[in-house]
Amino acid sequence: MTAVPFRLGLPKGRMETGVLTLLADAGIRVRPSARGYRPDVSLPGAEAKLLKPQNIVEMLVLGSRDVGFAGADWVAELEADVVELLDTGLDPVQLVAATPIALLESGRLPTRRLVVASEYERLTRRWIAARGLCAEFVRSYGATEVFPPEDADVIVDNTATGATLEANGLSIVHVLMRSSTRLYANRAAFDDPARRRSIDDLVLLINSVLEARRRVMLEVNASAACLDAVVAVLPSMRQATVAPLFGNGGYAVKAAVPRELLPQVIPAVKAAGGTDVVVSTLSQIVP
Repeated sequence: MTAVPFRLGLPKGRMETGVLTLLADAGIRVRPSARGYRPDVSLPGAEAKLLKPQNIVEMLVLGSRDVGFAGADWVAELEADVVELLDTGLDPVQLVAATPIALLESGRLPTRRLVVASEYERLTRRWIAARGLCAEFVRSYGATEVFPPEDADVIVDNTATGATLEANGLSIVHVLMRSSTRLYANRAAFDDPARRRSIDDLVLLINSVLEARRRVMLEVNASAACLDAVVAVLPSMRQATVAPLFGNGGYAVKAAVPRELLPQVIPAVKAAGGTDVVVSTLSQIVP
């Protein structure tokens, strides 16, 4: 019996570059093929397809994809029964309601009947109901920010920086949710032992890159007298690695340190007596 391939959904568009770079850093090559939307992927037994993120969510629900990358906003919009495997943190956005500044009355939306435009129908209708607004929903198909003021009073759209909204004279009045690129699985595939092994392996590889991006390798030399003090200020994953220097001239100490803590850790290491501090980037970390 021929084994069923492990079916991976890759996002086309805004998320594509970040996801493909993440996979490449995990050692997974995705190469274009003559089939266009069906690239070759260097995962054993896997086949991949490039799809719009919202379509990936739909295919996961239908079961024609086992795993795929998509935004949390579209999973919420489609009310998809899928398993979230990990949050890559890539392409962070907010789903917001925004309106022309001139429309606001003391910083609030007017109480008259409003027109609200969005690609996110379920989330927008839920927001309208929760806010008790008198509003009519209009579906947009991209470029939602250009609807106001002539064709809509309010829009619900995702934004990374708010710059596009600001350029169109729009002010955010409410944040509906925060989203990012995440890896999801079809529930039946997740519960199947054979496919679960492939899923767990993929998650392990991707997590190893995400963890490495959050940390750096800090190496420092320490004398015997200050060794304990230097080790004490290093926030390592478990314990710092310590090795004697040539000629017993002290010790080399190294630890994988959270990148964000470097401004505190480096001065603390120097104050504890450490010398010759070297910081280097990491490719993958597998605990």
